[in-house]
Amino acid sequence: MKTTVIRVASVLAVLATSRLIAAEVAVDKSPARTALTFPGKKTPWNGYERYDFTFDKRHCTVVTPKSVAVGKPWIWRARFFGHRPEVDLALLGKGFHLGYIDVANLFGSPEAVEHWNAFYRLLTEKHGLAKKPALEGMSRGGLIVFNWAAKNPEKVACIYADAPVCDFKSWPGGKGKGSGSPECWQLCLKAYGLTEAEAVAYKHNPIDNLEPLARAHVPLLHVSGNADKVVPLEENTRIVEERYKALGGKIDVIIKDGVGHKHGLDDPKPIIEFILKHTAGVAALTEALLPR
Repeated sequence: MKTTVIRVASVLAVLATSRLIAAEVAVDKSPARTALTFPGKKTPWNGYERYDFTFDKRHCTVVTPKSVAVGKPWIWRARFFGHRPEVDLALLGKGFHLGYIDVANLFGSPEAVEHWNAFYRLLTEKHGLAKKPALEGMSRGGLIVFNWAAKNPEKVACIYADAPVCDFKSWPGGKGKGSGSPECWQLCLKAYGLTEAEAVAYKHNPIDNLEPLARAHVPLLHVSGNADKVVPLEENTRIVEERYKALGGKIDVIIKDGVGHKHGLDDPKPIIEFILKHTAGVAALTEALLPR
């Protein structure tokens, strides 16, 4: 599989190179930074402790690291918990928490955004996690990641979007070249309270609402296959890339040549480095420079 990486300079380059920041995340084993506990059922998950519970009438999952990184960073997955977990596991190993709230059939609608607002308050205010998580959106998870971020740009460290839906007309609507999903399209219309005609004319999809993120200098990383027939590259990631750059935003795009709607990278290092560069690495570096 051939992978082409398009790299865009980061606004954080003045602090350190990506290699330096990604190399090691400071871990503080003082009592204040030992692993947190959460409500619900506790089970093992890939060598870590997983908590499953109901909050705001939605199923939630939090996985805790063995030692918490400085600043209590976390990765917030939007969809398909446990699928292609390489990035999540690497970040857990660096002291990140992993959070998830199931809003799958709400397609990034205002109701989904409200559930995310509640979950964010729970993890940041009650449990003390970092105020700026890294967001991870796979496939339809792109809708909620971008829609929540557009409403809360000051609360986002970075966005990693993998074969993301960035316009519900593309999927599940199937109004372009993609296959779409008639069943999910009806659920999407219901979630938004729109008619077919209103949905086609809707101007608040992620592709339409990038300006708040660009103003807040939120860095983006997209990973997509150029043979994706479900969530076509040209109708989603390419539009985000073009418009975000035009707005002055910083975006990296990794294209997987000849690959369809499949997630992740065989070597996830570029994804991990991107997230560390904009979250834990900076927190560790900043704290290291503060007087004791």
